[in-house]
Parts: sequence; C-alpha cells; structure tokens
Amino acid sequence: MPDLVVLHEHPEWQKPLFSALALGGVSFAPYDLTRAAFSNVDIPDAPVYFNQASPSAYVRGHTRAVPFALALMRSLAVRGARVLNGADVFALELSKSTQAALLHHLGIDTPRSITFNDPRSLRAHGATLRWPALLKPDQGGSGARIQVVQTLDEVEALFARDPDIWLPDNLFLLQEYLPHDPEHGIVRLEFLGGDLLYAMRVVTHGRFNLCPSPVCNPDDGDGVCEVPAAEPAPPVEFHPYPEVPREAVETATRIVRAARLDVGGIEYLETPDGRRVFYDINANSNLRPSVAATFGFDPFERVVEYLRRQIVETRGGSVSF
Repeated sequence: MPDLVVLHEHPEWQKPLFSALALGGVSFAPYDLTRAAFSNVDIPDAPVYFNQASPSAYVRGHTRAVPFALALMRSLAVRGARVLNGADVFALELSKSTQAALLHHLGIDTPRSITFNDPRSLRAHGATLRWPALLKPDQGGSGARIQVVQTLDEVEALFARDPDIWLPDNLFLLQEYLPHDPEHGIVRLEFLGGDLLYAMRVVTHGRFNLCPSPVCNPDDGDGVCEVPAAEPAPPVEFHPYPEVPREAVETATRIVRAARLDVGGIEYLETPDGRRVFYDINANSNLRPSVAATFGFDPFERVVEYLRRQIVETRGGSVSF
C-alpha cells in the first residue's frame, strides 16, 4: 500500500509533483481519472489521497473525469480515507455561482453575478444588468469559454447559434465586468495548508487563461494548451509580487479557511476607482517554479513537505521518510 494516491487527469501537469515526491522518498501512486472504475466494497489504496482534478477537464475531452472524481472522493471519505481538496472543496471550485455566493456571504467585494440556464430568463433582471459584462460557464477552468458581451441580444444570439456552448453543465453566469490596468494585470495568491506560499501578478494581454502551469504558459516559447486565446496576443506574463498588501493576504486567508482549501489559489483584481475585487477560488494549483524561485524555494518541495506531514498525521506518526 502506498502512502499517497494522486488523483489527476492531466499527466503533463503532474510531472513536477511526481518528480518531487520521488525525490522526497514518498511512496505514491498516480490515479488516472479519465479511465477508471471502483466498487462499493473496495478499501482505500492509501491513507491519504491528493485531488489534482481540474474543472477544465472537459476541454481536453475528459468530461467524465469530473463527476467520476466527485463520486470517488465521496466514496473514499465514507470509507475513512483522508482526501486533500476533497469532494466538497472540488465542488466549490466547479461552481462559479457558489463561489460568488460564498464571497458575498463573507462580506468580500466580489462581482455581481447572475446564474442562468436560459438566456431569456435574464430579461427579468433587466433593471440590474450592466454592459459590457462577462459571460462565463459555471464550471470554468483555465478561462475556458469566458468572453465579454455587450448586449442581451448578443447573449441570446450566442446560445441560439451554438447549443454546444452549454457544455459541460448547462449553467452560465453573466457577471459584472470590472476594468483594471492591463499593465498590472490581476493578482493570484497561492496557499498551502492555510498559509500564503507566494503571490504573483499575472498580465494576460486580454486573455482569460490564467493557468500558471509552464505546460500551458511557459516562460519561453509557446505552450501546449487546450484553451487558446480568442485573438492573437503576447504570451501571458507571471511576475513575483512580494509587496502584496497585507490586507489582501488577510482577505484571501479568510477565503481559504472558509472554503477549507488544503492547496489552492485565490485571485483578485484592482479597479481604477480603488476597489480590490476577489473573484476566483481555485482548488489545487499548477505552481510556477520560476516565480517561487524569486522567493527562494521550490514550490513542489514545499508541497511534498506538506503531504508528508499529512501522511504522518493520518498514520498516527507510524511512518518515516
């Protein structure tokens, strides 16, 4: 029995983690969620599972990986296994509407959002609609299918023209569009075990794909990503942000604790009129070594240290590395 099982559907994203686990002497097994099966009498294969599934699996042809991951993690929890970023956390990442509700409930500035399953129903909210607006799927991931829209007629025409746009979960959000300085981009804070790991600014040049994985957005050259830019644009830029405001870290920490994230990223942007608006909660993260190196560490080594502590605690201190 290994000490750890890593649930995933994108093996390229996992290579840095797998290498760090091997170097750290952790006995682990990968679990490919794209083609798998489990029974109700199976016992857990390890005391600790680490969920690395992504909401964007559907853009890679892995639509069924997401519901399978939820079912498997719920079953594992019933059987007593510890699942990091388990079913409840993953379900929150899968739903932008639930994230919007949580952020509002916490009293945190977040975009006003309307969730719908028929664009015609938006007309009932006509008095509150503001244009331009962001149109995004409830189950997002890597900025997939996000676009700026100018009118309700445009929204209705989009769905009439392409019924497949509803995939994968038949829910969309119309969200407040917030301008921000494109030269400063947005801020993403990476957390590990409830504490800030590092912060970075992400300059997208109009793209919505903020995936920090070097596979998708490398430091040099073109990435291999299933979420292409709508129009040609310069590569996404990732910059260390050591001077991130203390108040922003405190707010993001509140979100991490409320969401019960084990590992994840929180995103916010700053508007010209001085608002600091939080809008995205990411379970897990494709950590960026080049950014973390500026802070003097390898992020995957830190993750392995954290995972080792979870294994020791779960086994009651009966394992050594």
